[in-house]
Amino acid sequence: MAAAGKPTRLLYIAHDHLNFDHGVLKTADPNTDALVLVESQRMIAGRPWHKERLFFLLSSARHFVAEAEARGFTVRYIQAPTTIDGLKAARAEFGDLPIQCAEPSSFRQYQHLKDFGVEFVENDLFLTTRRLFDLWAQKQKSFVMENFYRAQRVRLGILVNNGEPEGGRWNYDAENRLPPPKNYTWPAYLTHERDAIDAAVAAQLGHEPTDAWATTRVGAQRQLANFIDHHLAGFGPYEDAVAADNWALHHSLLSPYLNNGLLHASEVVSAVVDAYRAGKAPIESVEAFVRQVIGWREYINGMYWFLGEDYRNLNRLNADRKLLPLFNDSSKTQMNCVRSVVADVEARAWTHHIPRLMILSNLALVAGTNPQQFLDWMREQFIDAAEWVMVPNIIGMATHADGGLLMTKPYAAGGAYLSRMTQHCKACFYDPKKRVGTDACPFTTLYWDFLERHKDTFVKNHRMSQQVFGLKRLSDLPELQERAQEVLAGLEAGTI
Repeated sequence: MAAAGKPTRLLYIAHDHLNFDHGVLKTADPNTDALVLVESQRMIAGRPWHKERLFFLLSSARHFVAEAEARGFTVRYIQAPTTIDGLKAARAEFGDLPIQCAEPSSFRQYQHLKDFGVEFVENDLFLTTRRLFDLWAQKQKSFVMENFYRAQRVRLGILVNNGEPEGGRWNYDAENRLPPPKNYTWPAYLTHERDAIDAAVAAQLGHEPTDAWATTRVGAQRQLANFIDHHLAGFGPYEDAVAADNWALHHSLLSPYLNNGLLHASEVVSAVVDAYRAGKAPIESVEAFVRQVIGWREYINGMYWFLGEDYRNLNRLNADRKLLPLFNDSSKTQMNCVRSVVADVEARAWTHHIPRLMILSNLALVAGTNPQQFLDWMREQFIDAAEWVMVPNIIGMATHADGGLLMTKPYAAGGAYLSRMTQHCKACFYDPKKRVGTDACPFTTLYWDFLERHKDTFVKNHRMSQQVFGLKRLSDLPELQERAQEVLAGLEAGTI
C-alpha cells in the first residue's frame, strides 16, 4: 500500500524499537512520515553474534517493515556499512529532512545519532523514563532494587490498595525457591512456524533457526497467552530451579519480545494481573513475575543510564583470566551443569536467569574471569541481550566488578547450592560435597579459593563476613588451594 503525500520527516526505527504505539511511532503519520530501518554490517558482522539472535532481530524487523507498509507507511529497509551510512542513504533519496527517533538503547548509539543531528523523543518503551529514574536514584544512599520495586508498585498502581500491597506482603520470594520437582509433567512448548521472510533471513545468515522464537507481533502475543494459560500459575515456585529434562520450566520466554518492542511491559503486566483477578494464578507467582518486569527490568535499564558509560569498564576484583574455552564449546568441560547450560545457549541463545547467574556467571566469578570478556560473551550469545541489560547485570551482579555498588554481595556459590537447586549433580563425575580430590566439584573448590583470594575485601562486608570466617574451619585449605590451581589449569585446557 503506497503512502499518500511526500514525506516531510524521517523516522528512524532501531531494531529494538519495533512498536507502533510507543517511541517515535506514537505520533507517526503515513502522510508525512517515512520510516527508515538500517541493517548495518557492523550489526551483523562486527562481533561473533549467535546466529539465532541475529535471525530473531533481523526477521522481526523485516516483518515489522511488512506491517508498516500494510499500514500505509513509506518504509525503507536499508542495508549499509553503519547506521549513519544508512541514514545518509535515506536523506540522499528523500532530501535533507529532519530525522527523529526514540532515545537509543546504548550510550554508543546515542552519541553516534546525536552527532549526526538526529532528534530524540522520550523513550517510553519502558514504564520508567530515564529522567524519572534519575530522580529516584539521586535520592538513594544505596541502590536497593526492592525499594525501587515497591515505589513502582505504588506509582503504577499495580497490586496495591491505598498504598499497601495486596495479600499483605510486597514480596513472596521466600515461597519461590523450590528445587526442581520429581515426576513432574511440564507443559509442551509453544512452537512458531516459519514463513518466507524467515526463510530469506535464515538463508542470508546461513542458519537453520529453531522454532522456539516468534518473529512477529502476533507470535509474541501468542507466547504471552501461552504463558498465562499454561505457565503463570507454576512460575513462582520453580523460578529458581534448574531441571535436567526441561530448558525453560515455567518461565515466560517473553524477554526477547519485551526487549525488541514486539511486546510492551504495560500490556504484559496487565494481562498477568487480569489473570490473577480471574483466579488463574496465585499471588505468589503473579507477584514474582510482576517484580521481574516492573522491578528488575526497569531498575537495570535505569541503572545503566544512571551509572554512566565508564561503568562497563570496572574490574574492582582485578580479575584477569581469559574467557574459558567451555563458554564457546560445551564439549570443553566435564561439569554436567555447565555443559548442559552452555549447550542450551548454543541451541537457542537462551537459558533462564538462574543458570545465567548461578552457573555461568558463578563460574566466571570464582574462576576470576575478566569481567569485560565475560560481558562480551553474554552480550553476543543471548537472544534477549542488549547493552543496557548486560552491562549492569554482568558488571554489577554477575562478576561483582563494581565492588558492590549495585549488589551488596557477590553471587558466588559452591556445589551444595547447585546440588539443591538443579538436577545435574547426580549424573556428574564431580561430587558437590567434596572440595579436594580429583572428583571434587570445581564449584566447591573454587568457591573457597575465591573467598581466600578476596578475604581481606569480603571480611568487611556484613553479608560475606560469616562465609569468610568459615575459611578458618577448613583444615585442608593448603590442599584446597593446590587443587584450585589444578582446576583452573584444567578449565583453561578444556579438560575439567
